[in-house]
Amino acid sequence: MTTVDVKNKKELSGKSSFKMFGIPWQMFAVITGIVIFAMLKGKLPDNSLGAFALLYTIGILFGTIGDRIPIWKEYVGGGSILAFLGSAWLVYIGFIPKSTVETVKMFMDTADFLDLFIAVLITGSILAVNRKLLLKAFAGYIPAILGGVFCAFVFGVFGGMIFGIPASKIATSYVLPIMGGGTGAGAIPMSEIYSSVTGGDPGKFLSFALSILTIANIVAIITAAMLNKFGQTKFGSKFNGKGELIRNAEDLSKLDEKVEVKVTAREVAAGLVLSATFYVAGNILGELVKIPQFTLFGIDVKIEIHRFAWMVLLVAGCNVLNFIPLELKEGAKKLQGFFSKQFLLVIMVGVGIALTDLGEIIAAFTISNLVIATFIVIGAIIGSGVIGWIVGFYPIETAITAGLCMANRGGSGDLAVLGAAKRMDLISFAQISSRLGGGMMLIIASIMFGIFF
Repeated sequence: MTTVDVKNKKELSGKSSFKMFGIPWQMFAVITGIVIFAMLKGKLPDNSLGAFALLYTIGILFGTIGDRIPIWKEYVGGGSILAFLGSAWLVYIGFIPKSTVETVKMFMDTADFLDLFIAVLITGSILAVNRKLLLKAFAGYIPAILGGVFCAFVFGVFGGMIFGIPASKIATSYVLPIMGGGTGAGAIPMSEIYSSVTGGDPGKFLSFALSILTIANIVAIITAAMLNKFGQTKFGSKFNGKGELIRNAEDLSKLDEKVEVKVTAREVAAGLVLSATFYVAGNILGELVKIPQFTLFGIDVKIEIHRFAWMVLLVAGCNVLNFIPLELKEGAKKLQGFFSKQFLLVIMVGVGIALTDLGEIIAAFTISNLVIATFIVIGAIIGSGVIGWIVGFYPIETAITAGLCMANRGGSGDLAVLGAAKRMDLISFAQISSRLGGGMMLIIASIMFGIFF
């Protein structure tokens, strides 16, 4: 009935109305006017609702523009990246008042909407991976991811040597963010781990992490298209599975159980309960489980496993052991899908306003950073591809999923990489890379920050 009504209205008006985030543009113009007027006149409420209004308004505006710029949307990240950079620019030029910046900081940090977003994303993404796929993939796929990570570190250090950058800085400021599983469940929690372990400023770490990750994401998308072309050559054809990961075996991505599960709003709400519970459990383990400081090669090492890293381990363990009923998994998956799609602009604008120094991002776009990011991405390709061949996978498919899907911007980066490589059927393995692989990087980050700081 709703579809028919909308259609009739369009026919009566003779044209369809352009919408922004589902809102007719005329109405959104009024919304924007109200929110911006309140901000400039100091009338924006200094609470979560005021922050929501501003973040959504700016996010929708930049998001709509970014998703319509041809080269930008295909190779840089589209609306979400423009929302992040655009909001940071508004702070940089002084358009957003300091009082409003403080309101956004309250929303992101004190009210901890950031933690809620990350917890929901981690829980839903990992529970969305079929447990049989999870079990079978661990045998060969996880080593392929680790091979890519190892070579990313090695190649990154070589790239750093060209410009005289120490190996410790390459490892912590370049490789960890790039291979960390994206933004929401990667760079952002990694910045909190950095702050927790080192006492440093998480915003400073995150500003550079997001900029270097943006560069690597572009390189990953371009190299995915190049790998696809390489697989079509006479020499590359023997490394090309044409969308099949396993050599001479059934593709594990087709083992998902086809079970119809009715998911209501109650199961989705239960997914939120699961996310909150896993977060609390991760926080408990983070507080209780303390690894004594020790000396390694003359260096005092302090290892602290962050609550998000514990969350990853707990959720993955519960999924593998089949502790979570299927309908609750589906509920958590739907909740995660809602958060990642509908709140992504809120998060990106919030990060841009509250946690980003645009001056540092501008400085990050240098020849050295581009070269180092390229070295790291190439290392991820070679390492994962070689290990993939050894364990019985096709190198091109393994390099794309276990390599490039570790070195991109997470979920949105996965889609861009797989789209460029014309291998969308491998999305399940891409999710393992972004979520479980990214989770492993949080653990590695906890260790490396303790070693180098």
